[in-house]
Amino acid sequence: MLSNAIGRRQHYFRSIMSSATRFSSGGGGPVSEAITTKLQQAFSPTHLEVRNESHMHNVPQNSETHFKVIVISDKFKDAKTPIKRHRLINETLREEVAADGPVHALSIVAMTPDKWQAKLDQGESVGPSPNCRGGDGSLPPKH
Repeated sequence: MLSNAIGRRQHYFRSIMSSATRFSSGGGGPVSEAITTKLQQAFSPTHLEVRNESHMHNVPQNSETHFKVIVISDKFKDAKTPIKRHRLINETLREEVAADGPVHALSIVAMTPDKWQAKLDQGESVGPSPNCRGGDGSLPPKH
């Protein structure tokens, strides 16, 4: 069972490494590149940010495990509630957020362009997620 999960993860990384050479989101790693590409293709966003927030958590340096995505798209007009928009994004990124996928945590901000503009007009922005508080305490402290 474990070897099967490892094999799927290795296949996943090989496939996104090949697509990462075709699409660029400004120097992110292969997981960031895959997320960016999939969200661009699925939602044709007017605004897209893929933030790797792994450095805020107790993971090895240069990890790609914790992300925040900000997706602004007209395709969310029919998805009236935040949970429906989140489900659309989670479905698009199902390989990345699978139990054996590379993403451990995904924070989602998904809005229509009108809602996004209203937020900006009010002087609001989307800040970083809070720093890790240690999870379940089983990991050694990060220095």
